[in-house]
Amino acid sequence: MAGEKLIADNRRARHDYELLERFEAGMVLTGTEVKSLRDGRVSLAQAYADVRDGEVWLVGAHISTYDQGNIANHDPDRDRKLLLHRREIGALTGKVRERGFTLVPTRLYFKNGRAKVEIALARGKETRDKRADIAKRETDRQIERVMKGSRRARA
Repeated sequence: MAGEKLIADNRRARHDYELLERFEAGMVLTGTEVKSLRDGRVSLAQAYADVRDGEVWLVGAHISTYDQGNIANHDPDRDRKLLLHRREIGALTGKVRERGFTLVPTRLYFKNGRAKVEIALARGKETRDKRADIAKRETDRQIERVMKGSRRARA
């Protein structure tokens, strides 16, 4: 199982936040959670990461219960511990507390058979920043359309 297999992508985070630094973290999961992840039954829409007592926790991620699971099935909305190096946790703790940054999960994927989550140190965008990004994306699309049309005319 070499490489990465994407499970979920939090596209909304790129729209709502300015993503500054990214970190890869492992997750502490139960067996039925892993099986649900393999089925792709997860949502990162309302999720964020929180630093508590020197540990990082993923809050608000919804991993659906496993259909073939028994009575020991997991709670879909429980907080999940993230595995990071101590120096990374220390750096994140300082930045989140002092500067008011947020930790947002951007991707959830399997890497060499292990579930990983990419969390980003993020700063919230204001409405005008979002509008500017949308306007830039629209102009880029229009330029691409014009360029594509001119290539066809030459051919």
